[in-house]
Amino acid sequence: MQSSLFHESNLEISGQNRFALQNSQMLRVALGPDVLAAKGAMVAYQGQVTFNHEGSGSVGKLLKKVLTNEDLPLMRVSGQGEVFFANEAGYIHLVDLTGDALSVNGQNLIAFDAALNWDIKRVQGAGMMAGGLFNTVLSGQGTAALVSVGQPVVLDCSQQPTFVDVQAAVAWSANLVPNIVSSMNMRSMLRGGTGEAFQYSFHGPGFVIVQPSEWSAAAQQAQQSGGGGLGGLFS
Repeated sequence: MQSSLFHESNLEISGQNRFALQNSQMLRVALGPDVLAAKGAMVAYQGQVTFNHEGSGSVGKLLKKVLTNEDLPLMRVSGQGEVFFANEAGYIHLVDLTGDALSVNGQNLIAFDAALNWDIKRVQGAGMMAGGLFNTVLSGQGTAALVSVGQPVVLDCSQQPTFVDVQAAVAWSANLVPNIVSSMNMRSMLRGGTGEAFQYSFHGPGFVIVQPSEWSAAAQQAQQSGGGGLGGLFS
């Protein structure tokens, strides 16, 4: 049988890295230590692999998951073999944490080392009008895989104030403390608004990753129900 489909660029990769990009839109993880992944993100696996619901791990986290929209539906992936993850053909990027921390929109988190610590944090200044915004903070040592809708940009927030639509922000340096600002004014509201009601405001040493798309309400609901190398970004 002959076909361009069998070109080596489409064949399974091999290598020593536990987390690796099969291609720009598919993640390959070689199991050993467990991996936590977004429910529904597995597209294929080889070997003896089990998938189990991952609880919140603490009463505090459980309450946050119940009370916030940052309901991170996770599964624990265990066993021996290789697992392939993807999400709506989004672009996947790897982040190696070396004792530092990253604040991630839960919708943009596809998989990470189970050894990493994670928690749900409220974004400062995100009141009821902004929907009560929350993010998932990863910390420790290990690898996390993020997914973006389209190819993202990494913005340096240290030189000047940086404003990002709350639905387009993928992740940011956890040391940054964003505020929520509103660009609404009475004149615009009376004429139907601008469609740009709230933004994150960043200013300080660190970065924010922005995708060229905004999550829709439908996408949020699908992610919360379980549906559905960043090093290159910094170069």
